[in-house]
Amino acid sequence: MNIEVLGALAVTENGVSITPTAPKPRQVLALLALHADRVVPVSALIEELWGAAPPRSARTTLQTYVLQLRELIAVALEKDERDGIDGEGRRTAKDVLVTMPSGYLLASGDGQSDVRTFERLAGTGYRAMDAGDFPGAARQLREALALWSGTAFADVQAGAQLEMEIRRLEESRLCALDQRIEADLRLGRHRELLAELTVLVNRYRTHESLHGQFMLALYRSGRRGEALEVYQRLRATLVRDLGLEPSAGLRRLQRSILTANPETAAPAPRTAKDRLVPTS
Repeated sequence: MNIEVLGALAVTENGVSITPTAPKPRQVLALLALHADRVVPVSALIEELWGAAPPRSARTTLQTYVLQLRELIAVALEKDERDGIDGEGRRTAKDVLVTMPSGYLLASGDGQSDVRTFERLAGTGYRAMDAGDFPGAARQLREALALWSGTAFADVQAGAQLEMEIRRLEESRLCALDQRIEADLRLGRHRELLAELTVLVNRYRTHESLHGQFMLALYRSGRRGEALEVYQRLRATLVRDLGLEPSAGLRRLQRSILTANPETAAPAPRTAKDRLVPTS
């Protein structure tokens, strides 16, 4: 089974799509696919589909959606029969979408999941950062981020459960992005980052780390005035929208740029655990 959720939902078995077009069966598959090989409780599926006020027929209707998914799985599994795999080696639809005492489990059969691949690559990238291997970190994190084609579950009508998972996945993506940019900064790639960071700070208008990285990239590219303007715009947004001043770290970075602190222009701190912002 191949599972893709970091963008549009796409689940295939034997290369055949088992992704339904109807919204609610699609929601069920999305939650099962995200947690493939783990039991998803009936209560979680019902909450996803109907929120805090499910109809009396919720369990029966959920069973109907499960049957619809199994029909799609059965069609995909017919490929094994066409390929001549004997009966003992073939899975049935109930083997793929398993009914458990407390819920349902989608058995991936050691297939591929873009979320699991992302988490593996990102984890490798973080460990490379901790070891001071900035080229390796940048490479692994860039590969992890390339798995994303848009917002997670972009074409799924998300309920409470999926909304929570979408926020979690987006936070994981932002963490990986932040660390990949930091690795690139430590490698002296500040000019190459300017276009990307221009887009990111406009998309995430209160994200301090991205703004700090943009300020540093601008300063190292000889654009000191623009770096300070980025700080002033962020400060105005934080005060207006959140009633907050920039963090102490960002204020230190601003002072370092104002005073042209030589450490600010250094292409790479010595260790991955050092702060992006130099102390003054």
